[in-house]
Amino acid sequence: MATKYIHFTEQQKEQARQTDIAEMLRSQGETLRRSGSEYEWRDGSEKVTVRGNLWFHQYEEVGGDTIDFVRRFYNKDYPEAMEYLLGGCVGTLMVSPPVQRNPKVPFELPEKNDNMRRVFAYLLNRRGIDRYVLYAFAHKGLIYESADYHNVVFVGKDKDGVSVHAHKRGSGSESSYKGNVTGSNPKYSFHWNGGNDRLFVFEAPIDMLSFISMHKESWQKNNYAACCGVSDQVLWQMMKDNQNISKVYLCLDNDEAGQSAAKRISDKLFIKGIKHEILVPIHKDWNEDLLYPVEESEAEEPCQILQL
Repeated sequence: MATKYIHFTEQQKEQARQTDIAEMLRSQGETLRRSGSEYEWRDGSEKVTVRGNLWFHQYEEVGGDTIDFVRRFYNKDYPEAMEYLLGGCVGTLMVSPPVQRNPKVPFELPEKNDNMRRVFAYLLNRRGIDRYVLYAFAHKGLIYESADYHNVVFVGKDKDGVSVHAHKRGSGSESSYKGNVTGSNPKYSFHWNGGNDRLFVFEAPIDMLSFISMHKESWQKNNYAACCGVSDQVLWQMMKDNQNISKVYLCLDNDEAGQSAAKRISDKLFIKGIKHEILVPIHKDWNEDLLYPVEESEAEEPCQILQL
């Protein structure tokens, strides 16, 4: 049976969530100290780092947005925190609709072709992927050619080695097809476990392979993940399965969608106190950087690094 609750509109929630914490604290007479692009505020003797509408408690290693801040440090429950941030404007009583759930579609890998000639030709000749990098992924069964349309299939396996995700990319000269196989688990999209403390995150598998092809020294020791979109689920699963990862490099596309996602994920990493950097390709994506390298005289760095 549906239950009643105090309803805040999405606009109200976003307005409260986006309230600048530093400005809010200053309005209460609090003192903050500038530290680079962030601010430091003291919770008694403990330091809290503030950036825009986000905060992170350095000692307790917890964080959140402005609503969480007001609830924790002003000792308010959720409705009280919302009312405080919205200046006393509360929502109206509404009935929550029942949640509609679609039945889960079982995952199934596309049938394999008996060879990988088209896929190898596509990735090596058209995409410029390093031959030995490609061999390493193919040897582990992470890349193969489908039998039906000769698509490249990028496989994601869970921690037990079971295939639970597949991303398909057309290999024909005129094909621009790409998409995830129905039923894929985004927590285990195309990735590589190297075992060290660094994780590089990309949008597309080809960009991930391109980056590795440009930075081949000891690449097998690193951890890499392709979101196959802009979801960050694989990042968190990688960190859960590899407890020694302590530094994340966000390597998303150099366009509005990619950098918007990078900022969103960066905010989450900041809240959790995880060290990270945003690496931006010179061109639109890492494959373009691989295919059309910039002369050393034209760029100081092989990619743009945004210090956070």
